[in-house]
Amino acid sequence: MIERDVTPRLKQLAGYFPVLTVTGPRQSGKTTLCRAVFGSHRYASLEAPDIRELARADPRGFLAPLRGGAVLDEVQRVPELLSYLQEEVDRDPRPGRFVLTGSANFGLMQSVTQSLAGRTALLELLPCSLAELRRFPSPPSGLFPTLSGGGYPAVYDRGVPAAEWYRGYVATYVERDVRQLLNIGNLDSFQRFLRLCAGRVGQLVNLSALGADCGVTHNTAGAWLAVLEASYIAFRVRPYRSSQTSRLVKAPKLYFHDTGLACWLLGVRDPEHLPDHPLRGALFENWVVSEIVKARAKRDTQGELSFLRDRKGFEVDLMVERGGSLLALEVKSGQTVAADFFTSLDRVAGRLPARRGDAPLEKVLVYGGEEPHERQGVRVIPWHAVGELLG
Repeated sequence: MIERDVTPRLKQLAGYFPVLTVTGPRQSGKTTLCRAVFGSHRYASLEAPDIRELARADPRGFLAPLRGGAVLDEVQRVPELLSYLQEEVDRDPRPGRFVLTGSANFGLMQSVTQSLAGRTALLELLPCSLAELRRFPSPPSGLFPTLSGGGYPAVYDRGVPAAEWYRGYVATYVERDVRQLLNIGNLDSFQRFLRLCAGRVGQLVNLSALGADCGVTHNTAGAWLAVLEASYIAFRVRPYRSSQTSRLVKAPKLYFHDTGLACWLLGVRDPEHLPDHPLRGALFENWVVSEIVKARAKRDTQGELSFLRDRKGFEVDLMVERGGSLLALEVKSGQTVAADFFTSLDRVAGRLPARRGDAPLEKVLVYGGEEPHERQGVRVIPWHAVGELLG
C-alpha cells in the first residue's frame, strides 16, 4: 500500500481519543489504512453476516475479546453496538483502543454523535489526491488520464482498467449501499439520476429540473441527492455568504468526490475523449475543487469553501477561507493562458459584498498547462500544483 496523507493525523488523534472513526466512500482505502497503522489491533468486519449477527445478539460477548484494541469495519451495519462501545471506553478510556470505519456517513454519524460524543475523533478518507497517486508504481501521466482515472486506489494498485473498475463500483454501490439507505423500487431511476448528476458537475443545483428530467418529484430528487452526499459520491459547495445577499445566487453548486466516477457515468471510457468533450471544463473544475477538499481534510483546515456568483452572471469559481485571508480561485482547462481568463479575478474585489474584516485577498488562476507564473497580480499555477495551494 502507499502512504496516505492523513496517516500522521490519524496517529496523532490515536494518542488523544479512545475511539477513532474513519469515514469515506466505499473502496477509498479505509480498511487498508487502519489495519496498516494499527497492525497490533484485532480486526472484525461487520459486513460478514455471522460477525454481524454475533454483534447484534451478544454485543458484550462480541467486544470482550477485543478489549485490547480492535479495528471494527463497516460499523454502521450494527449501529446499536456503539452504545455498548460507549460503556466499554467509559470503563477503560485508554486512547487508540477502537478504530471504527464506515462508508454510509449519515447513518454512521447519527449513531456516533448519539453514543460516542466526546469519546471519538472523526477523520475522512477520500479517494487519493494527485500527490498520493504519484506514489503508485504506475501513476496517471498527464491531466486527462488523471481526470478519467480518478483517485480510487484499486485502479492503480491492482492495475484494473478504470472503465472496468467503475462499472463494477457503480453496480455494487447501487445494489448494496443505495438499498441500505433508501427504499427504492426502481433502481433504474436512481441510476439515471446518478448520471444526470454527473452531467451537472460544476453547475447550480436545481432539484426541480433534476427531478423532472428523471421522472421523480422535487422532494425525491432532494432525498436522492442527500444519499449521494451521505455515501461520499457527491457534495455541494455553498455560495459566498454575506450580510448583503440580494445580488448573490443562493443555490449551491454540485461536485463529485471523484472525477473518474463522473467520467464513467458520462460515458467517457478513454482519456483521449476528454479534450473535445463538452464537459471538459466542468470536469476539470470538479477535479480542482475535489483536490482542495482533500488537502483541507488532510490538514483539518477550518473555514468555508464557497463560490461567488451574482444574478447578472458574474462568477468566481471558488472562494477559500484560510486563516485570516481569502483566496479567490478561477479554473480554466485551457493549456494556454488567455487574457479573458483574468476577467472575473480582475473584478472580484469590487464584487465582494461586505468582505469580512477586509481580509487579505489573494487571486489564483489554475489552468491546464504546465508552467507557474504571475500575471496582472494573479498567481497562475498549473493543474498539477493545486495540492500545494494551501501550504
